[in-house]
Amino acid sequence: MTENTKPEIIRVDHLVKTYGSITAVNDISFTVAPGEIFAFLGPNGAGKSTSIKMLTTLLRPTSGGVYLNGYDVLKEPAAARKSFGIVFQDPSVDIELTGYENLKYHALLYDVPKAVYQARIDELLALVDLSDRRNDYVKIYSGGMKRRLEIARGLLHHPKVFFLDEPTLGLDPQTRNHIWTYIKELNKKEGITIFFTTHYMDEADRMADRIAIIDNGSIVAMGPSEELKQKTGAATLEEAFLSLTGKQIREEEAGARAQFRDHARAWGRR
Repeated sequence: MTENTKPEIIRVDHLVKTYGSITAVNDISFTVAPGEIFAFLGPNGAGKSTSIKMLTTLLRPTSGGVYLNGYDVLKEPAAARKSFGIVFQDPSVDIELTGYENLKYHALLYDVPKAVYQARIDELLALVDLSDRRNDYVKIYSGGMKRRLEIARGLLHHPKVFFLDEPTLGLDPQTRNHIWTYIKELNKKEGITIFFTTHYMDEADRMADRIAIIDNGSIVAMGPSEELKQKTGAATLEEAFLSLTGKQIREEEAGARAQFRDHARAWGRR
């Protein structure tokens, strides 16, 4: 099919995910515009991770629809995957390969022509300040270097949308700042839509054009940071977030617990 020319590059329509009697995501709808930097925030257990898995074809919804770059994610998952890059919350680079080999392997997986990926690898390694470490094994990289390599890898195939699941988790302030500098530069230079999650409220406050806050499986607020602050009478985004979601400590997502129970039951039947 031809790519959609509508003003949204992501559209989520009445998305629901249930596990038996547990509703992990409860009828959420929103759109993201091309080139927008969109933050998706929520406390632990809110339904954030389940939602992202459905957006990125890793989990099938119970009902509702997801459309990415004009593709129906449920009907055209392969085409949708080629439209986005992703940096997972947990490290996913191969530490037994060099930085260059990790990027080349990704290029081959996405059928990027050699004439294109050679130059693209050079460009991205320079962007994330890893040119001089391209031939070093990733197992000797620092945590920040691995994260920067993951960002380069996710951008290699020229995605229209870049998903970042807590991209700066556990990094020092200097590295966090550098990573966001790279992301902002790419957003401006290539017009890539950024969809990210974070528990660092200052990142969402500074970087996001718009923010959606999910809690108990439902979107409880959405808009620019200043609008959310005004709505709650808060001085900071963190205060607005706590006003909307409460201050109690949360457990893991209900959906994750349900999946674990399903796996445990299946294992017990072996």
